[in-house]
Amino acid sequence: MNPTLDRPVSIFTEGSPNPNSMKFVVNFELVPAGLSFDYATPGDALLDGKASPLAVALFGFEFVRRVFISANFVTVTKDDETDWDEVMLEVKLFLKDYFGAQKPVFSQRTVETNTTKLDMDSETVQKIKAVLDQYIKPAVESDGGAISFYSFDEPSGTVKVLLQGSCSGCPSSTLTLKAGIENLLTRLVPEVKLVEAEGV
Repeated sequence: MNPTLDRPVSIFTEGSPNPNSMKFVVNFELVPAGLSFDYATPGDALLDGKASPLAVALFGFEFVRRVFISANFVTVTKDDETDWDEVMLEVKLFLKDYFGAQKPVFSQRTVETNTTKLDMDSETVQKIKAVLDQYIKPAVESDGGAISFYSFDEPSGTVKVLLQGSCSGCPSSTLTLKAGIENLLTRLVPEVKLVEAEGV
């Protein structure tokens, strides 16, 4: 999961529906497809199986409240008091230097733990995951967040999803969940009756 940099690092920023979150997009893959890592506290970045020297370093900025790493981007969520105009360039330059020096994004143990994961899913869960991957994830990732399958309760038809990155604490995430995600899943997978966010 460490990028091999035989090319210059280019980074551009994108806003997200959460005004406190900014997406920093790089020109190479940080995380293999289907994986994402959410750090709500500096301590999360030290946990076995998800440890990230990059997230630890970003929490070194006193205004950083959350770090999310997925695909080819890092979403940084700041505190309410700081203005992005004052700190965006600082974070961008920090990331450029970090990647330019080929420092590790994740610890070796994180890489090993997340490389092989075997799922024994029911047919319904496979369908739910397929809809999330094909239709919902790309839209959520374009806003600097991520969505992943959490659980499915067969008797009630309830799907629980995990919202990460800029989606966490975003005012419009509940609306997105109900109006967009629930409508799509109930239409494409008839077994699904309800969609809820886990831990929000």
